[in-house]
Amino acid sequence: MTDILITGTGLYTPNDSISNEELVSAYNTWAEQHNQRNADAITAGQATEAPLSSAAFIEKASGIQHRYTMHKQGMLDPSRMRPTFTATQPGEPPEAVIMGMAAARDALAAAKLQAADIDLLIVACTNHQRAYPSIAVEIQHRLGCSGYAYDMGIACSSATFGLISAYNALKAGTAKRALLVNPEFVTPQVDLTSRDSHFIFGDVATAAVLEPADAAHPKSGFKILDTQQLTSFSDNIRCDGNYTDHCQDALPESRPYFKQEGRKVFKELLPLVTDLIENQLTHNHLQASELKRMWLHQANINMNLFAAKKLLGRLPEPHEAPTVLDEFANTASAGSVIAFHRHHDDFNPGDKGLICSFGAGYSIGSLLIEKC
Repeated sequence: MTDILITGTGLYTPNDSISNEELVSAYNTWAEQHNQRNADAITAGQATEAPLSSAAFIEKASGIQHRYTMHKQGMLDPSRMRPTFTATQPGEPPEAVIMGMAAARDALAAAKLQAADIDLLIVACTNHQRAYPSIAVEIQHRLGCSGYAYDMGIACSSATFGLISAYNALKAGTAKRALLVNPEFVTPQVDLTSRDSHFIFGDVATAAVLEPADAAHPKSGFKILDTQQLTSFSDNIRCDGNYTDHCQDALPESRPYFKQEGRKVFKELLPLVTDLIENQLTHNHLQASELKRMWLHQANINMNLFAAKKLLGRLPEPHEAPTVLDEFANTASAGSVIAFHRHHDDFNPGDKGLICSFGAGYSIGSLLIEKC
């Protein structure tokens, strides 16, 4: 059976961006105003005082310095504290389509293919901007791809699960060439009035082309050697907003926002991640030291360093586990693909690496790859 290759990747970054300093200035102004308005209730123990934040706190806690956003307007307005944009009307492409198409075109160009060469298009992302019609089918239509398309998601493992789904389809012969599109339009789900989470997410889109080796015109790429997936239920990371909300008479204001129990996630998820990777390497008769690079999920710098240290037995060198958090922030499932897209040009044939993402669910997706 033929090998399956990743032959091109793409990246779309929005034009607008926000630094930690800008975000903190808006948040602290909101917090001070909140505390003044609710001073009596706070003194009486009937309301909670909003703590102040700082750029240094954010960087130490997460490694994040900056993020991109589709809609900066409103995010830095202390009287609003959420993005301002117009709802998509019928016939207009939503943000997820705009972002996804840009990343897809970038990936197709890298793979030296036309959209018509693709007969499977998967949109895999954490936040699905529209229930139906499928975002994937709209991108397929607007790009001019053939075959079939569908949406899927498993939170922050969506991109790796999408890559694995495309790999499996090509292995099974149900498609000839596949395009994974990964639009993460996530800033609208951030509670900008929460000191512990207002800084976490940024918007971005990635894409990747997968082809059988015998259909790749022979060109360079990365052969997928092995894939691993794991899910284990936990609600320590959640977002509860959904299409039934309008049926409820009263719901918490925090319902549509991302929230997590960070300490529990760190303690419970990382052992699952490192065990899965160690078992994957053992199955393939490899040690972590034989990997040239690990492109890990970009949620938090401390999580990445912990995982890499556990696998290597030492802290990684920057080139061994590159970080994109400083520029992009947490981009939900896109982070490991951004890291791969940005940091793979120095690979030589035979060099091996690992793309791994993990998150809510809990969910973990891992691909062992080799430059060919």
